[in-house]
Amino acid sequence: MQILSLKSHWLWLFITGLLMAALSFTWPAVAQTSSPSAVVLSIQGVIGPVSKDYLERGLRHAREQGSEIVIVELDTPGGLVDTTRDMIREMLNADIPVVMYVFPSGARAASAGTYLLYGSHVAAMAPSTHLGSATPVQMGGGGMPGSDAEEDQDASAAPAREGGAMERKVMEDAVSFIRSLAERHGRNAEWAEKAVRDAVNLTASQALEQNVIDVVARDIDDLLGQIDGMTVVMERGEYTLATAELAIERFDPDWRTQLLSLITNPNIAYFLMILGFYGLIYELASPGSLFPGTIGIICLLLALFAFQVLPINYAGLALMVVGLALMVGETLLPSFGVLGAGGIVAFVLGSVMLMDAEYLAISLPLIVGVALVSGGLMLWTLMRFATLRHRQVHTGAEQLIGANAIALEDFDTNGHVRLHGERWNAVSDIPVKQGDQLTVIRLEGLTVYVSPH
Repeated sequence: MQILSLKSHWLWLFITGLLMAALSFTWPAVAQTSSPSAVVLSIQGVIGPVSKDYLERGLRHAREQGSEIVIVELDTPGGLVDTTRDMIREMLNADIPVVMYVFPSGARAASAGTYLLYGSHVAAMAPSTHLGSATPVQMGGGGMPGSDAEEDQDASAAPAREGGAMERKVMEDAVSFIRSLAERHGRNAEWAEKAVRDAVNLTASQALEQNVIDVVARDIDDLLGQIDGMTVVMERGEYTLATAELAIERFDPDWRTQLLSLITNPNIAYFLMILGFYGLIYELASPGSLFPGTIGIICLLLALFAFQVLPINYAGLALMVVGLALMVGETLLPSFGVLGAGGIVAFVLGSVMLMDAEYLAISLPLIVGVALVSGGLMLWTLMRFATLRHRQVHTGAEQLIGANAIALEDFDTNGHVRLHGERWNAVSDIPVKQGDQLTVIRLEGLTVYVSPH
């Protein structure tokens, strides 16, 4: 009966799995037959690889649902130029119109957000929002020294200096890029160039007056009403929007997007790398512990994934690794603090240099805190070793010196004593009585020299 019950249990699990699989295959077909909708995405914070992945999945979802339009609620201080270009490329080549909507009131489309507005089919803003400050800032961590790869940049809001050839090159490339977007969608190209060269800003009403955006709308319903019948430029040609009666469907960031956002946060990635490094060190120092090594390798792999998509400075990363190695070396080699001090300096400098973008920099208090903890662990280890050196030896022949022995017989010079449960030959300069408590003062071969307490 128990075997039959077990079989029926697995049978029901198998049937349930088949039903769920069938439902998953039929779900897209059911969704595509629904009424036309407007898919609403929400991008907040720094523009990075996670933002690109989220936009791509949102466009794919809208395409599968047969949606009429995609609306992206935008609130960003800036982000990475390469990621921004990839997102604009996705919008320009999409077969569904994309509306960039700076929302809610108080939001901004600074730096990379300005490029996204200019690259969208419809640029909209809520009242009491602003855009601008689109000057690119050169970063030092785009690639390995001597490589031909284009150096990564951060589209943050600080005016660029016209000093070097690289700065001019980056500036002119950004100006040409945003002017091409403005000309494609019939927007103000002169102001776009000023936003790049001079980091100027506009409010929503000013942007509408100067033909920088298309619409100022209070909310999504107001936006859909105003853009109904508007003609936009798509990759396949002009397209007239029909948005008056669209149902609103939100495609908010799911657990995957939130997890990726967490991992690729510079502070989290930095902390994961530290945990991974120390986890592996502990595992190597105590083989067989398993738990520290397992956690360490997982954290290290997550950190490497984050560093792969973040604009890191490889010189900073190398300094961090060298600094951690020197601090570990201080606990193994008698360098009297030279390795440890050098390790802390290298670690702090590398941490500061690791990600020097304005919106992707590692928190300075976190760097100082990790450095203090690492220095504290190193100091504790050194003090621990110093304490162990002053302890009495507990193994080998040396541990017999100063040990207590008991006389097994009366003797004047030579006799026998019991030491640590063993019978030893003993020599004493003073006559000894049976049962006397003696102290070992010297050891020669299998003979101990003793004296009374």
